[in-house]
Amino acid sequence: MTLMELREVWGNAPLMAAAVGVLIQDEHGRVLLQRRGDDGLWGEPGGALEPGEDFLIGARRELFEETGLDCPNLTLLPLPEGLQDGPELFHRYPNGHEIYIIGMRAHGTLPAAALEQAAPDDSGETLELRWFPLDALPDLSNNANHASLNVLRTRAGLPPLPLAPTPPAPPVGNFLMELRRVIGPRPWFAPGSNVLVTDEQGRLLLLRHGHTRLWTLPGGSLEPGEAFAQTAARELHEETGLRAAHLEPLHMFAGPEYRFTYPNGHVIDNVSVLHRAQGVTGTLTPQDGEVLEVGWFSPADLPGEEDLSGELIRANLRWWRTHGDTPAQ
Repeated sequence: MTLMELREVWGNAPLMAAAVGVLIQDEHGRVLLQRRGDDGLWGEPGGALEPGEDFLIGARRELFEETGLDCPNLTLLPLPEGLQDGPELFHRYPNGHEIYIIGMRAHGTLPAAALEQAAPDDSGETLELRWFPLDALPDLSNNANHASLNVLRTRAGLPPLPLAPTPPAPPVGNFLMELRRVIGPRPWFAPGSNVLVTDEQGRLLLLRHGHTRLWTLPGGSLEPGEAFAQTAARELHEETGLRAAHLEPLHMFAGPEYRFTYPNGHVIDNVSVLHRAQGVTGTLTPQDGEVLEVGWFSPADLPGEEDLSGELIRANLRWWRTHGDTPAQ
């Protein structure tokens, strides 16, 4: 099911879109922007992921579709500046569709002359392409574009562009359950967060989940309008009773290898940020019914992979064993 197919039954109500923005700069530091076909305003190339894509693959596809260009050195920006999330990234399209953009930003460079070979596809998404200095930007389409270009402006020592006001985020509910009533068990992107909590001995907190009976990290799914760190904080407290003074994003896990099938047959494609909890306080109190058991594990005595809740959690723990709980440089 595509996003547009879902709209036929979901209507205009807010959805979360796992999306990537592509920031391309030339040798003069100018940024490549497209004039959009939907509202006539400007923004960086980019768009929603398709099933089976990770963010870098999606970035390359969107860049080629919207400009006809390939950028050999395109890479994802490091966390946290690479993250797209939060209530300010709400957008209402001219057709009335409402969306919260979550995901990543990619960055690369091309020579200014590359624009002479630009050839957008015939979908009508791109009306015009042009290089712009960071201190002389045109009217931008939405807050996601403002926020992305603010990453480059900050790097260049320029003040941030203001963000437009957005409506309050919806109250926290159970977005995925509501969505499942419409899409059934079919695969869908599930943005979420997991949390590394370690004790004084350097042992990692794991939870045995009530539904799968497998070991997992504290964490769960985003609700519309939440930032990844907000989800991490909420799920940590709900599942363990603990609170963290700070949650630092360490790594984004996304791609077809992180697909997970629940015992009820529902299939999700995880788009998950792993966080490190700092300044943890509170009494460890497992969530009744959701958490069967808690345990503290050293790197040498982690549960076997068959006892872990899917490839996402296995990858999270491989990351912890390799890097500790510090971000990669």
